[in-house]
Amino acid sequence: MSSSARQPAEPEAPRRTRRGIRTRDALVAAARKVVEKDGYLDARIVDIAAEAGVATGSFYTHFASKEEVFAAVLTELQDEMLHAGVGGSSRELRRGVEEANRAYLESYRRNAALMAAMEQAAAVDRRFLRLRQQRSQAFIERSAAAISRLQEAGLADPVLDPEVTARALNAMVSRMAYATFATEQPVPFETLVATLARLWMNALRMPEQ
Repeated sequence: MSSSARQPAEPEAPRRTRRGIRTRDALVAAARKVVEKDGYLDARIVDIAAEAGVATGSFYTHFASKEEVFAAVLTELQDEMLHAGVGGSSRELRRGVEEANRAYLESYRRNAALMAAMEQAAAVDRRFLRLRQQRSQAFIERSAAAISRLQEAGLADPVLDPEVTARALNAMVSRMAYATFATEQPVPFETLVATLARLWMNALRMPEQ
């Protein structure tokens, strides 16, 4: 039986002492290292505890399972990976899209092993699939609002559904990041940034400025 299955029916509530907080933080950091090294599927609680320098039993004081500690890892990563917003004019959108894509791609490159592990987790556990979807929803909503404003101003294709378009463009950027950095299909970084921004603009049929 795997270590992730060895869990008490009712885990203790995490201790809110300074020591307890330090131990929890150490476990989250250790989980990240183990998952990056071994992948989500092969990561074991015993190895996470050893990396954190605590007994395996201490793990269950703070987390009920491997799934729960990995969710904590991904929560810490969420703000860094979230796309920035984009402006409402054609010029602002062009600049904002390139800057947002650059920040996202740089962060993805730094965290490629962890993002690959998230793909593993999402494939076997719908909770992580939902978490990944939630992670991108804020960017989709902001992008859809910007696309709507551009359509109202006559600067983007009025036939496009703003939310569906934003979702498709977000998928393009995130899957290219996965292919480039997680599956090692290299593309020169600046070429990647420029190409994705250009495709974003072309998809909206925005006029050149």
